[in-house]
Amino acid sequence: MPYAHITGWGMSVPEKVLTNEEIAQRVDTSDQWIREMTGIRERRIARDREFPSTLAVEASIQALNVASLKPTDVDLIICATSSPEYIFPATACLIQDQLGATKAGAFDLSAACTGFIYALNMGAQAIRSGSIKNALVIGAETLSRFVDWKDRKTCILFGDGAGAFVLQASATPGGVLSAVMHSDGSGGDLLSLSGGGSRHPATEQTVRDGRHYIHMDGREVFRFATRVMGQAAREALELAGLTTADVQWIIPHQANFRIIETAAKYLKLPLERFVINVDRYGNTSTASIPIAAVEAFQKGMLKSGDKVVLVGFGAGLTWGALAAEWTGPLPLERPVRAERYRTWARARSLLRRLLRFVEGLIWGRNS
Repeated sequence: MPYAHITGWGMSVPEKVLTNEEIAQRVDTSDQWIREMTGIRERRIARDREFPSTLAVEASIQALNVASLKPTDVDLIICATSSPEYIFPATACLIQDQLGATKAGAFDLSAACTGFIYALNMGAQAIRSGSIKNALVIGAETLSRFVDWKDRKTCILFGDGAGAFVLQASATPGGVLSAVMHSDGSGGDLLSLSGGGSRHPATEQTVRDGRHYIHMDGREVFRFATRVMGQAAREALELAGLTTADVQWIIPHQANFRIIETAAKYLKLPLERFVINVDRYGNTSTASIPIAAVEAFQKGMLKSGDKVVLVGFGAGLTWGALAAEWTGPLPLERPVRAERYRTWARARSLLRRLLRFVEGLIWGRNS
């Protein structure tokens, strides 16, 4: 049975920074209050021409370059997102087209902020089954577009960004070691965005009622998160046959510093063993874990051979954790520059659209 190794990684965040002081000019809050309650100082906000797919493509190109993997060799793309560009087509399909990943299946995964862990587990299981060799797993968000900027409970929390991992099959032991996934739909109303689906399609009334904004019971979500984060991490460790002493880094979902602090106490670990960047990006939902992992590697914190635990929670309610050995790129003959495939991908996409147009004209004449 092949092992699923993390061989590439990348991240992309918008340039625009929104500070606590700027939010304090919109709603009744302050920089001090936000930092004390959440640990957040600033977050990134997507501009009009930035979308989950565009951020994801940038992160994916970085990840493919690290792995020296051609887009045309990717077998599967999974995009975990809480802010898809459309109900359908899947954001993953838009990414597939922009990358030129011609043989890849592609789908979106919806498990809110736990989505990246779910998606990474799905990609690893597909590799371990032998059905694929190379998977691109992405977390991508522009949640700022679903924030009510008059609601100080939620507008202080969320930011935009994308992160991506490449998973590859290898006979060498390592890579993804274990994963746990949990859900409890009885708490679905605690964190929700109810407008725009088939239960509450977009109408003038749903807009008036604010159903197209994120709604959260902050106190209940905090209690839930502090209860499950440490438990899930310990579960994943036990499944992998590891203890906290074997692990170099815990990489948690970056929702709130106080939640991470509570998880550290539960696991009896110092905060220095946790990768934390919530202060600079806020809650980027599915993107927060891969962004934190990429930054940890860039800073020289995360090294080949390190054992790590990724752990998160989110709307649904969902929560989960994944234990892995960070191994890095597989040995290859020469590097790959994935960005060179973008021009070819654009040309291919335009050609296929033109062919469909011509086919439409031909079939239209004969119908």
